[in-house]
Amino acid sequence: MNQDPDPDRLAALEKRIEKLKGTEPVKRGDTGVVFSQGEVAWRMVVELVTGMVLGLAIGFGLDVLFGTRPIFLVIFALLGFGAGIRVMLGTARQMEKDAAKAAKDERE
Repeated sequence: MNQDPDPDRLAALEKRIEKLKGTEPVKRGDTGVVFSQGEVAWRMVVELVTGMVLGLAIGFGLDVLFGTRPIFLVIFALLGFGAGIRVMLGTARQMEKDAAKAAKDERE
């Protein structure tokens, strides 16, 4: 007699149990991680600050290299700020798409 469980029978049993419980079955492969608004905010702050710090570092390095103290620092700080804003907006768009997809999946 074979002691290994039949995967098809187990899947059918899980579906019946979930149907009786009245809950949705767990999707396989889905991490199910939901981020709080605070975690999302910190992620965006980190993206913005990282862009600015990188811009400042590159500008300062070029100023030291060429002997022109403030000009490259200011230029690259502004470019880093712009890059940080761009990355932050891209993250917000992606999270909005993910939320819309999750809402669509829940309605189906």
